[in-house]
Amino acid sequence: MNVIIVGVIAFLVGGGATYLVSTTLFKSKSDRLKKNAENESEVIKKKKMLEAKEHFLQLKAEHEKVVNERNSKLAQAESRIRQKESALSQRMEETQRKSRDIDNLRDNLKNQIEIAARKQEDLEKAHKQQVEQLETISGLSAENAKGQLLESLKSEARSESMTFINDIVDEAKLTASKEAKRIVLQTIQRVATEAAIENSVTVFRIENDEMKGRIIGREGRNIRALEAATGVEIIVDDTPESIILSGFDPVRREVARLALHQLVVDGRIHPARIEDVVNKIHKQVEEEMAEAGKRTAIDLGIQGLHPELIRIIGKMKYRSSYGQNLLQHSREVANLSAIMAAELGLNPKLAKRAGLLHDIGKVPDDEPELPHAIIGMKLAERYKEKPEICNAIGSHHEEIEMTTLIAPIVQVCDAISGARPGARREVVDSYIKRLKELESLALSYPGVTKTFAIQAGRELRVIVGSEKVSDIEAESLSYDIAKKIQDEMTYPGQVKITVIRETRAISYAK
Repeated sequence: MNVIIVGVIAFLVGGGATYLVSTTLFKSKSDRLKKNAENESEVIKKKKMLEAKEHFLQLKAEHEKVVNERNSKLAQAESRIRQKESALSQRMEETQRKSRDIDNLRDNLKNQIEIAARKQEDLEKAHKQQVEQLETISGLSAENAKGQLLESLKSEARSESMTFINDIVDEAKLTASKEAKRIVLQTIQRVATEAAIENSVTVFRIENDEMKGRIIGREGRNIRALEAATGVEIIVDDTPESIILSGFDPVRREVARLALHQLVVDGRIHPARIEDVVNKIHKQVEEEMAEAGKRTAIDLGIQGLHPELIRIIGKMKYRSSYGQNLLQHSREVANLSAIMAAELGLNPKLAKRAGLLHDIGKVPDDEPELPHAIIGMKLAERYKEKPEICNAIGSHHEEIEMTTLIAPIVQVCDAISGARPGARREVVDSYIKRLKELESLALSYPGVTKTFAIQAGRELRVIVGSEKVSDIEAESLSYDIAKKIQDEMTYPGQVKITVIRETRAISYAK
């Protein structure tokens, strides 16, 4: 037990010594670390102080730079202000000098006005004295003398003005007549157009009469299918090597002709094939019409037409009016209108455009109860044509009032193209009927003994009795007949009415 206690005490004494040694070593190490930390913190503190000082110096330099720049700008502004003040002072001095000059001029003008007023008073006094002396000498007052002088001058001026006006009117009539004839003649001479006469039937040629049987088909099924597909009556008679296509629509006749040609060349003729060929030909004709419209617009130099208007123009190729091809007629009117507008100093491009479009109302099949001019005007308005062109289209047969100078040009050129010899034709019956109506209309007037329609109805000669109609009444009669023909009859071009009054003295030698 004692041994154990002694061992414990010895162990405790040895551990205490070790502890003391360890504590001493730890304290020495901590002192070194503390000293090193203090040294490092001192270094960092000095470094931060140096950085702060450098940053302060940098900020100070930048501030001084900004202050210097501001001071420089202020100095420049002060310099400019001094210069402006100097200029203003100079202007003020110049203004004051000009003001003094103006005051001097005003004083001079005032003096001159006073002098002029005194002179005016002196002149009025002298004029009054002269007037009093003249009144005393002539025995007339100034008002009476003035009135007599004015009346004399008025009478003389009226006489001279009437003579002058009559001379001007006569010269204007002569010049206007010559100028109008010159323009119309030059316009007609500069345009030459072929006349194309069309019928309501088309003759289709075949190589031999055996082909007629194939076209008719078994129990007529081929010809019935062809008529149903094209809408054209096909007449197969005894005429050698020919078949007649009859129909009022030229487009349908053209489709039937081309379809027959392709069927005959191909050799396969049966209802299914006929329907297929007719559909293809119809599309082909539509394309040809559009191409014809484009080609016409390009040839005439007209741009910006609506595609639908171009298609309508191409469709004119297959239309006719009084036997005259409608597209050819419209091209002719377009060229005539452009030439006449150029001669009159108007816009030739606008006139040419209106001339080309003036008969587009004849192509559509809808609204047949309206005149073709009104239909054409509505189409032009629908496709955004100019108001001048729409008015020219709608008024070229006087269905509406003309509001532009181009409208009468289109009307005249339409009449020129239609009245040109050989351009149009009429059915013989209607032609004879029109001539008889002309003669009967003139015979209905009292005093008319005979009437003769000559020059294909272009002139009507009316013979009156000299004992019943005087010379003045003859002039009035020609005007009345012309007015009645214009109001009641339809005719191409114009009709000249010549009233002949003659006195015959007859005696016999026996």
